[in-house]
Amino acid sequence: MAKRKYYAYLVDGESGIIDNWPECQAIVAGKNGAKFKGFESEADAEAWLNAGADYKIKNIALEDGIYFDAGTGSGEGVEIQVADKNGKSFLRENLGHEVTNNFGELLACKKALELAMKNGEKFIFGDSKLVVEYWSKGHVKYEVGEETVNLAVEVKKLRKEFESKGGKIILISGGNNPADLGFHKG
Repeated sequence: MAKRKYYAYLVDGESGIIDNWPECQAIVAGKNGAKFKGFESEADAEAWLNAGADYKIKNIALEDGIYFDAGTGSGEGVEIQVADKNGKSFLRENLGHEVTNNFGELLACKKALELAMKNGEKFIFGDSKLVVEYWSKGHVKYEVGEETVNLAVEVKKLRKEFESKGGKIILISGGNNPADLGFHKG
């Protein structure tokens, strides 16, 4: 079954959200200055409209918290970033070519956990299912290497402490991650 999409539009000061492309296309076609964008949820579409329907807004976060990501798209190796819901970076670091993107996601999760506990944040968001649902809980295969296994052990301890204080790590899509390093498109 196809995933449902929502299309936000802004034309001549009128805005709206529609759940099918042909109808949105009929509204925006041939209109100078028309803005439109597809989203995975109606809430994301509404947040984009409320933020001014600006194409420069790459990702919209709906909740306060700390967001993390890793990526390799710059060609400079694995980069990690930890940011707030508005995309303001707390940390951006290049790890080079010697580590995998998944290792970067796990390290970014560790940095997010440390920052969340220091600042009293209750929510951490990441778009790596592997890290959020497995590695940060200590479920890692030894074949990934000793450095990754050791990091997973550290992250598991931090996560347990964070969650014992009411914190929660939540999986989100890359398109909704303000820490995203630019490799997901909305």
